[in-house]
Amino acid sequence: MHQSLALTVNGDSYDLSVDASRSLLDVVRNDLGLTGSKEGCDDCECGACMMLLNGLPVHSCSYLAMQANGQSITTVEGIASGSTLHPIQRAFIEEGGVQCGYCTPGMIVSAVGLLQQNPHPTEEEIRWALSGNLCRCTGYQRIIKAVQRAASEQA
Repeated sequence: MHQSLALTVNGDSYDLSVDASRSLLDVVRNDLGLTGSKEGCDDCECGACMMLLNGLPVHSCSYLAMQANGQSITTVEGIASGSTLHPIQRAFIEEGGVQCGYCTPGMIVSAVGLLQQNPHPTEEEIRWALSGNLCRCTGYQRIIKAVQRAASEQA
């Protein structure tokens, strides 16, 4: 059964008609064409699908699109300001926190959510905030350093 869905994604408003059982990830990727968020596990385990819902990270693979009706969504595509990278994106590159890149969108979204809530997190707080994201390539240390660097640059 299709239902009306109103979303604001990366500052743009969308009015859609979607099946009520579809995930937010599915709607954003397939209906809006924003493919930065990835589907990894489809079970809230890997974090590749992270999006910010009203500023807070959510696993969009298991979040129904209808639950986001009327809400504000930020995907990895909405993190940069035009062609200017967000400090966390720049830090990921400079600290070598990007390898294969599959987890990177979710890591960046989670890190941005953290820094919006806590601009000066401890290493433990960073690790906790990123605990819903899996990375098979980096060993996490460079990702942690990237978040620490971005936090220090926005001071």
